Amino acid sequence: MRAIKGRDTLPEVIVRKWLYANGYRFRCQYRKVPGHPDVALPKLRTLIEIRGCFWHRHPNCSAATMPKTNRLFWRTKFKANVARDARHEKEWTALGWNVIIIWECGLRTENARERTFRQVAKWLAELQ
Repeated sequence: MRAIKGRDTLPEVIVRKWLYANGYRFRCQYRKVPGHPDVALPKLRTLIEIRGCFWHRHPNCSAATMPKTNRLFWRTKFKANVARDARHEKEWTALGWNVIIIWECGLRTENARERTFRQVAKWLAELQ
C-alpha cells in the first residue's frame, strides 16, 4: 500500500483541470480545514472530495470489490475509511462548508465525466 498515492491522483487532476478551465479558482489539500480535503473553493465555501470507489466503498459500484485474501484486514481498513469520511463530512458541514463528493467511477468514461461535471456545475452555480 506504500505505492498508493494520496494526492494528485488521475481523478483529482481531471477534476482540477475541469474546475480551472471553467473559471473556478481553488486550493489543493486545503490545510485550514480538518482532514485536508482534495479541493477547496474558499470563495464559495465549498469542498470537493474525489473518492476512489475501491478505497472508500462506493455503494452499488462494481469497483468496490472485496479482496479474496486477508479479508479481516480489508474489512477493518474499509470500515475505518468510511468512518473517517463520515466524520470529516460532519466536521465540514458543522464549520459551514458545502461538500461535494465525486466518485472515481463518475470520471472513467467521457459520458460519465460529462454527466458528473454537468451536475457539479449545477451545484456550483446554485452556490454563487
